[in-house]
Amino acid sequence: MYNRRISNVVSVGGVKLGGTHPITIQSMTNTDTRDIAATVRQIHELTESGCEIVRVAVPDKTAAEALGGIKRQIRIPLVADIHFDHRLALESVAQGVDKLRLNPGNIGDRERVKLVVAAAAKRGLPIRIGVNSGSLEKDVLARHGGITPAALCESALNHVRLLEELDFGNIVISIKASGVPHTLEAYRLIAEQVPYPMHIGITEAGTLHAGTVKSAAGIAALLSRGIGDTIRVSLTADPVEEVRVAREILQSMELRCFGPVLISCPTCGRTEIDLIGMAEQVENFLETVRKPIKVAVMGCVVNGPGEAKDADIGIAGGKGSGIIFAKGKVVATVPEDKLLSVLFDEIRKL
Repeated sequence: MYNRRISNVVSVGGVKLGGTHPITIQSMTNTDTRDIAATVRQIHELTESGCEIVRVAVPDKTAAEALGGIKRQIRIPLVADIHFDHRLALESVAQGVDKLRLNPGNIGDRERVKLVVAAAAKRGLPIRIGVNSGSLEKDVLARHGGITPAALCESALNHVRLLEELDFGNIVISIKASGVPHTLEAYRLIAEQVPYPMHIGITEAGTLHAGTVKSAAGIAALLSRGIGDTIRVSLTADPVEEVRVAREILQSMELRCFGPVLISCPTCGRTEIDLIGMAEQVENFLETVRKPIKVAVMGCVVNGPGEAKDADIGIAGGKGSGIIFAKGKVVATVPEDKLLSVLFDEIRKL
């Protein structure tokens, strides 16, 4: 349903970004990178949640030197997040990371950028040019009168040209603002001018609830326009939540399929069962299921089977009892206290 923008393809530790490859999910640790054990532990949690590429902050030399120890203990590609000091980028490459995230303009003069590019090129590592609303150069801000989509785009293009002049084209671009409209327009502008894959998201989106809504609005809008090859949902929360939200966005848009889909009605005055509690229990149960089935939890028999007729299996409540239905057809009527146990049995059979 979406006319995806076909970009160049880059490889991040064997994970392909761009072209027609699946849109991948990223997150970033919030541990102290110098604490190797804690960082590895969190990366394992992220991996189990579905994270496919992970980024870590590299604030100093000790953190950079820890990357090799981290890399050897994880199963997904590792990205080093670099600011200001080109030596941290060089050490990160030496430690075996799979990708660099930096702003070429803030790591020093052209010769320093040249050293980093040469090191990345030698190992075949991509560089993500990461521009956001908090990192724009003063002259760009002055020229555009503040943070605008055009300013974000110009900044990113300046960095792109610098790398291209150094004969480096293994590039990924992100160009994020904290507001949805600015982000959408900035990505639209740059997507028309370069062939590189896009890392998308809304920066500084907020806490779990508000940030999820804002991220879903922005990321889904970009994906519907065909823009986006890898995503990171930025939340002030446990990074595992970022991965969960990203998976839900991709699955809701039918761009990836990770497992079961739960559909449940919003309840109304006809509801005579504890639908909210039941839906939460079903959601928890489905976390153990890997098959891509659709499960419905509906409040009443008036509309339930009809509205959810494409569900593989579902329940609809009545007064003191409910029905089990499959593909819109009733297969059993059971007491309310047995509804979930029978549903779970049917799911296991599937």
